[in-house]
Amino acid sequence: MESPVLRSPEEIAALYRELNQCPSLCSACIGPEVTTQYGGKYCNVYTEWSQQDLERAENVKFCRQYLIFHDSQAIVYSGPSGTCSEIKGESNSTRPLAFLTLSLHSLTSLRLLSRESPSGALKAVLRKASPGKGEEKQFLEIWDQNRKVKSINLTVLEKHGNVYEDDQFGCLSWSHSETHLLYVAERKRPKAESFFQSRAPELSSSCADERRDKAVKGEQFVYHDDWGEALVGKSIPALCVLDVESGNVSVLEGVPEHISPGQAFWSPGDMGVVFIGWWHEPFRLGLRHCTNRRSALFYVDLTGARCELLSDDTKAVWSPRLSPDQCRIVYLENGVLGPHQQCSCLRMELLVVETLTGSVTSLTMGAPLGSWSLLTIDRDLLVARFSTPSCPPTLKVAFLPRAGQEAQVHWVCLEDVTPVPEISWAIRPLQPPPDQENPKYEGIDFEAILLQPSKGLGLRKLPLVVMPHGGPHSVCTASWMLYPAALCRIGFAVLLVNYRGSLGFGQDSVASLPGHVGCQDVKDVQYCVEQVLQEEPLDSARVALVGGSHGGFLACHLIGQYPGTYQACVARNPVVNMASMISGTDIPDWCLTEAGFPYAPDTLPDASHWAEMLHKSPMQYVAQVRAPVLLMLGEEDRRVPPKQGLEYYRALKARGVPTRLLLYPRNSHALSGVEAEADGFMNMVLWLLQHLQC
Repeated sequence: MESPVLRSPEEIAALYRELNQCPSLCSACIGPEVTTQYGGKYCNVYTEWSQQDLERAENVKFCRQYLIFHDSQAIVYSGPSGTCSEIKGESNSTRPLAFLTLSLHSLTSLRLLSRESPSGALKAVLRKASPGKGEEKQFLEIWDQNRKVKSINLTVLEKHGNVYEDDQFGCLSWSHSETHLLYVAERKRPKAESFFQSRAPELSSSCADERRDKAVKGEQFVYHDDWGEALVGKSIPALCVLDVESGNVSVLEGVPEHISPGQAFWSPGDMGVVFIGWWHEPFRLGLRHCTNRRSALFYVDLTGARCELLSDDTKAVWSPRLSPDQCRIVYLENGVLGPHQQCSCLRMELLVVETLTGSVTSLTMGAPLGSWSLLTIDRDLLVARFSTPSCPPTLKVAFLPRAGQEAQVHWVCLEDVTPVPEISWAIRPLQPPPDQENPKYEGIDFEAILLQPSKGLGLRKLPLVVMPHGGPHSVCTASWMLYPAALCRIGFAVLLVNYRGSLGFGQDSVASLPGHVGCQDVKDVQYCVEQVLQEEPLDSARVALVGGSHGGFLACHLIGQYPGTYQACVARNPVVNMASMISGTDIPDWCLTEAGFPYAPDTLPDASHWAEMLHKSPMQYVAQVRAPVLLMLGEEDRRVPPKQGLEYYRALKARGVPTRLLLYPRNSHALSGVEAEADGFMNMVLWLLQHLQC
C-alpha cells in the first residue's frame, strides 16, 4: 500500500511556515556572578536566537535572558528573565547578524558585533549606520549599565577600512583592564584616481592638498585578492586597538606582511596580543569551511612591535583560547592542505579533557541521544544546545563535576521545546561489503540517519529521499534540520548518509576518500540505499536524490552510475566537472586533492591530472542519466561557480533529459537567503511529487 503524502502547494507552504518558526540557538554568554544579601549566588545567561521571517524575507535575531541560582556546584533554580526581544533590522549577509533599526532622519543602523567586558560592567557594540544615499559609517559604542557613554565614528577616523564581523577573522576583545578594545579591520589602502582626474580650481588648505596628493594615479582597477566564499572583499586584515578613554584608534605594527591576522585576544597583563596568522602568499585560497590552510599562532608585543611565532609554522591552527587561569593557550591543529577538514589534535566536542593525562570523558553519557554543542563555559557553568532530527534546538545548563564524577553531571533545561510529532528516526551503522573495502584503509564503518513518518509506520510503503552531505569531509549529525524534518512531515522517508570520508569516524576515514571520490563515496551511498530498501517499508519505485555541493556531486554521480535506482534528482550548486571547476573556484586545491593528486600553487596539472579529474566527475556519466534533474544555483557562488551547474544543464538538455534550472541572485554557495531557501524548498518538493508520481 502506498503512503499518503501532502500534494497541495498551499498545505506544503503552510507546513514549511510552521517548521520554519522553530528558531536556531546561535550563541550564549554568562554574566558576572552576584551574591545576594542572604548569601545565595546567581548569574544571568544571555542568549541570541535566529529565525527566518518569510514576510519580511530576512533573517531576524532576538535575545532572551535567564537567571541561574546556584551554589557553585548545582543549580538551585533557573528560569527565563522576561520575554524575547527582537534585535531589529535587516541584513544582506549569508551569515545572520544581530542588528537594530532606528527611525531618525532615515538613519538605519546595524549591530554587527557586541561584547561584554570581563566584569560585566561595560559592553562594546560595533554598529553600521547608513545616514542615506549610499553613505555608510561604522561606530564603536561603549555602554555602561543603562546608558551609552561613548560613540566613536571609526569611518571618520580613517585609520582602517571596514571592521571584520565574520567568524573567521573577526573579534571584539576587551583588555583585562577594561581600558582597551581589540578588533580586526581591513587595512587602509591609499586612495586611487585616474591619470586623467580633473581637478577644479579651489582655495584649499594645506591639509586638503595633502589628502589630494595621497591619491595614487592609475590604480583604481587593480585586482586585490580576497579570502573567497563568504569572505568577499576581505583581503588584508589588520589588528586594531581602541583606547576607550581617549577614543584613539591605533593599528598594531609588527605583524609580518605575508600574514593575515585574526581570532585575536589579549595576553595576560595586556602587554601583547595573541592571534592566528594565515599565510596569504602567493595568493589566498578560500577559508570558509577550510581548516587546512597554513597558519600559526603568533604573539605581538605592544611595547616593541615585536612579533613572535608560538606554534609550528608548517601546520594549520585555529580557534585559540586562553585558559581561565591565564596560564595556557589551547588551540586546534591539523595538517596543511589535503582534506579541507580533518581530525584535529583537540576536537571541539562536548567532552571534558584532563590536560595532564589526556584522558577524555563524555559529559552526556546518560543524556538523551541527539546532537550536543557547547556554547560557552564560565566558572564551571556549561551552557549547551541540544537537538535531534525530530526536536528543534533547546537550551541546557549544568555544572562541570569534579574529576572522576563526570557521569553525575545533571543537565537542566532552560528552554524546553516540544518535539515535532510524527517523526521517528534512528542511526544505522554500516560496513561496506568486502569487494568495496579500501585496500589501504580496511574495516572502516560508516553510518546513516533514517527519518520516517511515524504515523502508520510499517503499514505502507514510503517514497524515499536520499540526502548525502557535502564537503565531502563534513558530517550529518543527529540534529534538527529543517528540510529533512519538513520532507518527513510531508510523507517522505529521508536518508542522511555519512559515507566513508565523513568527519567523526577518525582520520583514517577522512584519508580514505581522496583519490577515490566518484567511486568509494558513490558506492557507500548506493549500498546504504539498497540496504534500507530491503529492510524498511520503502517504495523502491519512488526514490529520489537531494544534495548540495559535494552532495550534489554524489547525486549527479548516482543518477548516472545507477540510473535504474532513482526517479528524480535535486542538485544545489553541484560539482559536476572537477577539471573545469579548478580555474574558477576559490578552492582549486580541492579539485586536485580529492582527485588524489598533490596540490602546489606554483604548478599546473598535467594532462593526466585533467583527464583523471574529468574521469572522477559526474559529467563522465551524463549520457546515462534518465532521472529528471532540478538544479539550484547561487549567482554569487565563489566555491562552486554557477558555470558548473550551467554546464550540466546544457548537457542534460542536449540529451533530452527533463531539466529545470533556478538561478538565485545575491546568493552564494549556501543558498541561505530567506527567499532562496523558501523558494528552493517549495520547488524541490513539487519536483519530487511530480516525478515520483506521489
